[in-house]
This record gives sequence, structure tokens and C-alpha cells, in this order.
Amino acid sequence: MRLVQLVHPQLGRRVARVEEPHLHVLTATTSIYRLAQDAQQQDLSLEKLVGASATEARLDYDAIYSGRSDWRLLPAFDHPEEPSRCLVSGTGLTHTASAKNRDAMHAAAAPGSAAPLTDSMKMFRSGVEGGRPEPGRVGQAPEWFYKGNGASLCAHGEPLLSPPFADDGGEEPEMAGCYFIAPDGTPCRVGLAAGNEFSDHVREKMNYLYLAESKLRPAGLGPELLVGELPADIRGRVSIERDGREIWSAPVGTGEANMCHSIANIEHHHFKHPQHRRPGDVHVHFFGADDFSFGSGLRLADGDVMVVAWSPLGRALRNPLRVDRTGQSPVKVRAL
Repeated sequence: MRLVQLVHPQLGRRVARVEEPHLHVLTATTSIYRLAQDAQQQDLSLEKLVGASATEARLDYDAIYSGRSDWRLLPAFDHPEEPSRCLVSGTGLTHTASAKNRDAMHAAAAPGSAAPLTDSMKMFRSGVEGGRPEPGRVGQAPEWFYKGNGASLCAHGEPLLSPPFADDGGEEPEMAGCYFIAPDGTPCRVGLAAGNEFSDHVREKMNYLYLAESKLRPAGLGPELLVGELPADIRGRVSIERDGREIWSAPVGTGEANMCHSIANIEHHHFKHPQHRRPGDVHVHFFGADDFSFGSGLRLADGDVMVVAWSPLGRALRNPLRVDRTGQSPVKVRAL
């Protein structure tokens, strides 16, 4: 089952179930966050709760998806009242292709010498060796990074902004786990959404210690949230369009079948921190990329459209790149 979040200038927020080519509006809820809270409190699955609250009201999904409707898609999951209570984070070096791309960025061996392992490849190999522990055991910790709060999440169709201080902006096609924390502190997985974990790869390539800063960029999320069992093998496609023409594409894979860490191990190492289990908070966590255009030597330009499509996760996530060329000036801090 797949859900979307919508907003209308007069009617406000709504949640709808996807039944192509229509959206069926749900009753008595205005966010998936509230729907998930109700499911947890009533000890029901989201699928059962949604089945009991679906209406006959149908919307034209094509018109909404293409921007020809007063209804507008929102990120597939969020904190509806307090964006600051949504933590956006991610795990890298979980897929072979991304590990090789990162390794190539940071390798600096002299020509003809035996190349030592970079820290990136060491981290990836530790995941291969210890990222899938037996049930009841704790595995190797993966890489973890912070992207921002809910204000950094952008919906399908919204531009991803490369700020004036950035050196570059490029897509990272990923799946994102969406969670909320129950009143007793238990993390609850609500579902999976397509994600574009947009990053500054040129900044990162300068020095791997710039990785943390290079991740402080917006991210695309949605348009649909898949609820229920997690598919083990998720196949998709990432592409770049320029002036209405596709200029690059690649097949991509994700899910546990294509990762060195199990989802359970990644979730443990994220939620083991007590500050990540604050009741009522929301988490959107990216699980790593398989391939991206920067690894093929492509530099994106203002107006390029980044397209991330995962077959089980519904319609493709499309976000144009916007480059802010206003220039920088020092931020002035006022002493009190």
C-alpha cells in the first residue's frame, strides 16, 4: 500500500491512498504522522487503519503529479506542526558502487605505487564483514551523517537549491526510512519513500573531512510512502534531464539484497542514541546510494531535472536543480 500527503490552498492538508490513476482521500486525518500515531495507539497495522478510513472521494493523480491541479504533493512524511522535530540523517558506504565512487574521490596514491586502502574503503569493508549480525547481536557501526531538520525536505517537483557557498550540487538516488517515536520511546517504522539525498560532491572531494559539511543541503522526499513489509531487492533508475532531454541515466538497486548492512543493523546504530528516541519526534533516514551522475564525471547545471525512480515505491521523484548565484557576504553576528 502506498500513501501520499497533499495540501490545497483552501482545504488544507490531506492524506490519500494511491490507486492508479487516482488518489482516494482518507477521512479524519491530515497527516501520515497522525495516522501512524493512531495505528500505534490502537495497536493496528497502518494498512488496516487506512482500509477503515478510505472514502469514495477520488482525485486525478496525473493532474496533481504534473502540477496541473490546485492540490500539491508534500514530502511523503514529515512532522506536520514542528519541522524542527524531524531529524534528517543518512548512512553511507552501504552499496558497492557508492563505496567505489567515494574511494576514487579520496585515493591519493602515487602513480605506480601500491595503493593503500582509503578510510572510505576500510569503512565499506567493515560493513561487508560485520554489517549483518545474527539476530540478537549488534553488528559493525556504519557511517552516519546529519543532513538537517524537516525544513530541508523538499517534495516532488520542488527545486533543490545549491546555495551560494556551494561548489556543486548533485543527486544521490536512495530510499529513505520514515519513523516516529512512540510515547514510550520505541522507534516505529512508518514506511519507505524514494529519496534524493542531494549533496555537494566537489566539496567532499577536496577533503573527506568536508563530508559532513557537504551533506548540509536540501533533500527530495516522495512522492509516495510505501507501508508494510520491506522489499529485500529494490530496483530502479536514476536519470538527469537537461532542456527536456535525458543526458544521463543508470540502473540502480537498493534494499538489503544490495547492501552490506542489514536494515536492522542500520536502525539499531541510529536509534541506540537516547536523543534519537525522544517521544513524538520524526526521523527520515537515507540508506545510501548505488550510483550517481557525479561518479560518471557529469556536472549538473541550473535547471537540470534529477529523476529518481524505484519500482516498488510508486511514481518517480523529480526535482529540478536551482543554483543560487547571488554571491556570499560574511554573516554578521551581533554581540548581546
